[in-house]
Amino acid sequence: MTDLASLYRLRFSNTGLEKRNRVWRIICKHYFSRYITPDATVLDIACGYGEFINNISAAKKYAVDLNPDAAGGLAKDVSFVNTKADDLSHLADNSIDVAFTSNFLEHLPSKSVCDDLFREVRRVLRPGGQFIIMGPNIRYAYREYWDYYDHHLPLSHVSLAEGLSVAGFGVRTVIDRFLPYTMNNSTPTYDFLIRSYLALPLFWRFFGKQFLVVGVKE
Repeated sequence: MTDLASLYRLRFSNTGLEKRNRVWRIICKHYFSRYITPDATVLDIACGYGEFINNISAAKKYAVDLNPDAAGGLAKDVSFVNTKADDLSHLADNSIDVAFTSNFLEHLPSKSVCDDLFREVRRVLRPGGQFIIMGPNIRYAYREYWDYYDHHLPLSHVSLAEGLSVAGFGVRTVIDRFLPYTMNNSTPTYDFLIRSYLALPLFWRFFGKQFLVVGVKE
């Protein structure tokens, strides 16, 4: 197994983490807040250093990650468990309003493990609860997809939507092009540019290489 702590320390410098946190603060406020009410209970699966869960407004926040270093980046209002994403045994059935994961499914070793994850997420979601998934779309990011040592499972927006349906989710939203592939480059991230990008889906058609898919527990 790859040493995740060492890998991510190498991949994300302190400066890079500050940039990601600032960008995610804007994304949460100006986009993902539409899916999450202030009284919601939210679970961040493979939370990384907390870029999403730290910046989203919610009544209760839970996070899981296999990297033990993740705990050090989380805010005090986040309950963290260092565990595999497909082991949510610390959470009760029907206890979560919104589950979220970003740039994680591609790290899973197989679709069998992905199926296990979907089953666990469906178990902990309340009826009507949402599973928000963002990640690199192999249809548009096929050249750079394999540039990361720990990428294993290629998915498109179509294959992901089908997998969610097989797992018993209703598929509410399928956006094939959402955010650009990565922030680990010289792409400008001025606040006004990010807000403008989120507000104008026309830009997504040119720059988006990540899908956004939302499943609902029915």
